[in-house]
Amino acid sequence: MKAVHFGAGNIGRGFIGLLLSQAGYEVCFLDVNEGLVSELKQRGEYPVTLASEGQETTIVKGVTALNSAAEPEAAARAVAEADLVTTAVGVNILKFIAPTIAEGLKLRAQSEAAPLHVIACENAIGGSTQLKEHVYGLLDERTKAWADRVVAFPDAAVDRIVPLQQHEDRLKVVVEPFYEWAVDRSQMLEGFVPVEGVHYVDRLEPYIERKLFTVNTGHCSAAYVGFLKGYATIQEAMKDEEVAGHVRAVLEETGAALIHKHGFDQAEHQAYIRTILERFANPALTDEVSRVGRSPIRKLSPGDRLVSPAMLAFESGLSYKSLAKSMAAALLFDVPGDPESVELQASVKEIGARDTASKYTGIAGEHPIMGELMSQYEELQDAVS
Repeated sequence: MKAVHFGAGNIGRGFIGLLLSQAGYEVCFLDVNEGLVSELKQRGEYPVTLASEGQETTIVKGVTALNSAAEPEAAARAVAEADLVTTAVGVNILKFIAPTIAEGLKLRAQSEAAPLHVIACENAIGGSTQLKEHVYGLLDERTKAWADRVVAFPDAAVDRIVPLQQHEDRLKVVVEPFYEWAVDRSQMLEGFVPVEGVHYVDRLEPYIERKLFTVNTGHCSAAYVGFLKGYATIQEAMKDEEVAGHVRAVLEETGAALIHKHGFDQAEHQAYIRTILERFANPALTDEVSRVGRSPIRKLSPGDRLVSPAMLAFESGLSYKSLAKSMAAALLFDVPGDPESVELQASVKEIGARDTASKYTGIAGEHPIMGELMSQYEELQDAVS
């Protein structure tokens, strides 16, 4: 079996590529980083080490790579011949890989190829659905009609902490032991071959929101509040009871909203929260605050990890105070090397914090959440000034 995976970065190699290889797939990575592509081609394998006491290492074998920018025809042929296509590139990059997938589908449509699943493994709700829209926008009506019958884009929820890292061996990846990869079974084609290690579910939204509003919300909350206290890593920040207490309070708020919406068992969800907090504090990981907090504009957007659960809590008559504090801290995330942080700080200087918050969150200036956000912002600003 052949799998094509877009994105040869740490998540691609350390999570999706690893699982696909362990499930029996030969994996071809598509990327634009020529250094990574060349080394994967040359070696055909790479090591993945668990951030655990035993530091267990797996050698992922039978892999290769193509530069999708320099070798567009070969990349399209790889898609045309694949048994499975996956991505881990970042939701904002999906539109840039869509042309390669579209060209691959056009080639595939010329033969009697087997049904194909294209799964976007991104930190986003409906990532595969978004990718499908980008791809279909590049197809003619005849190819679309063919793809409607034999190509599916099932949405997925993925969860594994893979920090920024540098090793003497540039292909080595260190990952946390925990992982979760859930795929919407209802969007799969009949007779699909399950991938070992993937959890197929009938309703994906609860899993996506549980992960997004617990792991991603908690992680960036630790980053933004930790940044204001001068910590370099999430692990350092989580040793501070003030930071850890804030993250717990945030997850209590998101947990209450999730239980109210999806009917999760309260005891099971509390156990899930405890697991997430332990993962954040894992001493075998070194996860930089600047990485976890990067792209604050995206993380403050209406459908993302801070605003969405806060609005859900508000609409459910539940508390959102700690979430508002995380949003306020995000407004104070000042990292010159992060373009979104630079843009955010420039906006605060130009039009003020309230209008900036409203602009990027989509929350009206007179909304109660905005009132709480600004109250928290002023407290945090006073504390760091």
